[in-house]
Amino acid sequence: MALRLCHPTTYLFKFLHTLMIQLKNILLASHGTDGACAAEKMAFEFCSDGAALNHLVVVPTLWKGMTGDDWLNNGSTRNTFRNYLEGELEEDVRVHLQRMIEVTDELGISYRHDVVVGEPDECLLQSSRERDCSLVIIGSPRPKGKSGLRSRMRLEPLVRGLSIPLMIAPYPGTPTIQR
Repeated sequence: MALRLCHPTTYLFKFLHTLMIQLKNILLASHGTDGACAAEKMAFEFCSDGAALNHLVVVPTLWKGMTGDDWLNNGSTRNTFRNYLEGELEEDVRVHLQRMIEVTDELGISYRHDVVVGEPDECLLQSSRERDCSLVIIGSPRPKGKSGLRSRMRLEPLVRGLSIPLMIAPYPGTPTIQR
């Protein structure tokens, strides 16, 4: 009698299906970039069986106290620029959260969100400890050559510190392996 093995993706799908049945709360870290939107789509799929979605938006500390360069040579100009920048960030986050609220309402997904300022990996670890989540989903880094802010999630502290599974959504348009 010959041993017949399934294709590796068959095992993956069986594992994911079992995982989906057990999911109650999902922690999603996203902020509206292309990679984060891929993570959002993945989270929506996992929530289709009734899991709740806990959404974490992290404003990286690099924005904290941003006042520009030396060309801002007086306190009034620095404060005006800082207020402008904070207003732009607040509006970006507000628009992102409103989109998420609309999508989750439409899909019938239980949704809550938190917005924090800090280092992305540290904030995600803290949030995962404060909630009873069974899965963390994040987007993959922007590929080289793509323009945009390079505020990256430090993966090593994240994978060492998490006590629950971490899923990283592939960047949109990433070529897949064909067999």
